[in-house]
Amino acid sequence: MKLTGNTILITGGGSGIGRALAEALHAEGNEVIIASRRKEALDDTVAANPGMHAVVMDIDSQASIVTSAAMLKRRWPGLNVVLHNAGIMRPENLKSGDVSVAEAEITTNLLGPIRLTAALIEHLLQQPHAAILTVSSGLAFVPLSLTPTYCATKAAIHSWTQSLRYQLRDTCVQVTELIPPLVQTELMGKKHATNPAALPLADFIRQTMSILHARPDINEVLVEKVKPQRFAERGDYPAFYQAFNDRVTSE
Repeated sequence: MKLTGNTILITGGGSGIGRALAEALHAEGNEVIIASRRKEALDDTVAANPGMHAVVMDIDSQASIVTSAAMLKRRWPGLNVVLHNAGIMRPENLKSGDVSVAEAEITTNLLGPIRLTAALIEHLLQQPHAAILTVSSGLAFVPLSLTPTYCATKAAIHSWTQSLRYQLRDTCVQVTELIPPLVQTELMGKKHATNPAALPLADFIRQTMSILHARPDINEVLVEKVKPQRFAERGDYPAFYQAFNDRVTSE
């Protein structure tokens, strides 16, 4: 993916990693459109970044995705990059029998990117150069037992991204997966944004952009902090999984 001269749609672009990536890519000379359900967050981001655009889109709603995709194609016919960042992460007690969190996370984290890609793929295939970027997680490879469905959706996104990349291998559309480690955002509340065990957001963005500059054709963007999770299966995975979850549980 070339890093300048694109028209980029970023879901979940009003906060956290999505906003930070939107600002970094906007600074590179791209036309950036951020999407979210939260108009207030979108307005705040656009106000801080003159020239950035925003659309209200409910990633949980098939109807909203289809309507928004049609509008995006009309208003920005040069749209050639989609970054699937929107996601939710909630703790679950699997002993409770409650599936509400699981259903919400599957809808947002997995169905959202699948539906939005389906709504835009024909348009993207008509561009001279295009890209689809997904955001999975180190938790796709070593799940956190506290958030089982979130981890499962990210594992599914990793798998789906590989299939998408293979099916689009002879087209103009490049497929890249961003695999963040634990990053200081408010994904699980304000306390999460100051977690000393997490990578500061600015450091994650700086390292991610450096990788994309150095390797524009890269399939997986891996900052150093996430590599132990991404490649845990190469070592004693059961011990790594046990130690990882024991450590988090004790915090």
